[in-house]
Amino acid sequence: MRKSTRNSFMGALALLAGFTFAISTYPQIALAQTQGMQRRDERRDTRQTSRAVKHECNASGQASRSGCRQAKRHTKQAGRHD
Repeated sequence: MRKSTRNSFMGALALLAGFTFAISTYPQIALAQTQGMQRRDERRDTRQTSRAVKHECNASGQASRSGCRQAKRHTKQAGRHD
């Protein structure tokens, strides 16, 4: 029975080593960009741009706060339709 346990352990160890080798051989699979990931990155970029527009507008003092919010909203909408 002890020999069987050792063989099972060695088999499991060999299987684990095989999986590790297979994963390390194909690293591009782990770094694949899906459409959802690309869209999320685009949304983040749009949000950062719209925030910058709003902060710049507020700092200029030429428009009201609501006008700056509208500028931010317009920037975000333009990013959604591209």
